[in-house]
Amino acid sequence: MSPPIHRTSTRQSAAVLTSARQPRGGSRTGSASARSTEPPFLGMQSRAGNRATAEAVQRARDAPRGRAAENGDASAGAEKKNYRDRIAGLLDRFKKNLEPIDTFIKGFQTPTNAAVTQQAAVAANEGLKHSAAASGTSAAAGNLLTEAAGTAVSGMDAYKNMKDAKKHETGAAHHTAKKKAKTKGVDTVVGAAGSGSYSAAIAKEVTKIQKAADAAVASEASGVASASVGAIKGMRSALRVGGAARKYKQVKKLGDPHLVHAGSLARLNESREQADWAAAEAYVALDAYWNHEGQGRLELVSEAIDAAWEAMGEARDAAESLRRAERDVEKLRMVQEYAKKKQLAKMGKETVGAGGESTKAAAGVVTAVAAGTAGLASNPVGWGLAGAGAGLVLGVTAYKALRAATKRYEEVHHPERWAPEGETPAEAASRKESLKHALKFWKKVSKGERQAMAREIYALAAGPGVSGSGSTTDEMRESARALLVALKCGPAKHELEPEAWAETLDDPAKSADWIKEIAEQLASG
Repeated sequence: MSPPIHRTSTRQSAAVLTSARQPRGGSRTGSASARSTEPPFLGMQSRAGNRATAEAVQRARDAPRGRAAENGDASAGAEKKNYRDRIAGLLDRFKKNLEPIDTFIKGFQTPTNAAVTQQAAVAANEGLKHSAAASGTSAAAGNLLTEAAGTAVSGMDAYKNMKDAKKHETGAAHHTAKKKAKTKGVDTVVGAAGSGSYSAAIAKEVTKIQKAADAAVASEASGVASASVGAIKGMRSALRVGGAARKYKQVKKLGDPHLVHAGSLARLNESREQADWAAAEAYVALDAYWNHEGQGRLELVSEAIDAAWEAMGEARDAAESLRRAERDVEKLRMVQEYAKKKQLAKMGKETVGAGGESTKAAAGVVTAVAAGTAGLASNPVGWGLAGAGAGLVLGVTAYKALRAATKRYEEVHHPERWAPEGETPAEAASRKESLKHALKFWKKVSKGERQAMAREIYALAAGPGVSGSGSTTDEMRESARALLVALKCGPAKHELEPEAWAETLDDPAKSADWIKEIAEQLASG
């Protein structure tokens, strides 16, 4: 039987603990002194401990609040950015929905109004003048609505790309955002000027409806505004033509890849022939050893088999290297031809556009002069020039719309045509569904020929660290990078040293930025 357990009194333990704190020896005065100093000391220690504990608790409470505040700020920033992107997207779609109406107004309604106005002025038909002025007011209002929406979208895009350019200080992403910010910024300024011109056109037509005394002044102001905007747009188109021409010359200066790489292809072909001869000789030696009768025959045959196998492998590798080089040369020729074709097409479109805008500017000048000399009613030159300019602009717009619709159709009806290499293409849509997709003019083509060509150029120029580019020869890689420089994607444009620029081409994480940059430069001048 175990001995009973005796409970120890709490008071007794406390007394023992107290006595243990007291010194064993000494006078009662010392004991009193110790007792007199102990409570203040314990009180100070308690207050200090409580203060430290309170501070620790407060820090623990504040930490989640701080993290929550930081997360709240981050989520608020993301929400604000998402809100801004949604507004920009809605405005962009609204603008694109208005563009067909705007095209109809510029190409048909405005020239028709010009002819009717001229006829009404010659016949002195007040009712016809009133109807033409009312139609002109609605036309200018439609133009103003489209231009204002486009100006707002361009301004928001410019702001977004400016932030992206600051975020990416160098490299492909920086250059893409910087160039787009500059373009959209100019679009915003031109759009604001165009909005002012259309506002002046509305005021001109309203004064005609009201038969105001200052109708001639309003017509003169509208003509000056129209001439100024037309001159600005025409000058901008001319600058774009110059940029496209310079890029075309730079790409053409690279030469025909088949001629440039004729030497390297000849060396590869020579290596292939030598490897084939070596393989043939190895097989001849194998036959000789196989028919040899004597000591060590098996060892000789075994060595001959190993030599023949190695020679065949070298011959196969040499043949594969030659085929790959020939394929890369053909790809380089194809992308160079495509780049030149894009620049020629841009030069043609911008030349016609510049002619149309310049003609409209001349029409504005004639209108302003005629209004200032009270000859507006009898002078058809201004209206004729306006109609001719509208016709040229309409032709360019119709061409762009038809090309975009064709690309949207091919994107879904023939998805395998421009699908990335190694990627399973989407299922082809029916003819009916493809036509429906082609009519969605507000959608951009995301998997078209230009994107495919950008991927081909990047695959040739990328470093060996990028998947699929390790087997590219150094000569081919240098030629592809020279094409990047000609397309304005070089180190200077990316604000990088040549070595750092080459490193970005060897970084798989930057592949998407590079492909986007190349696609943008193929489309621009």
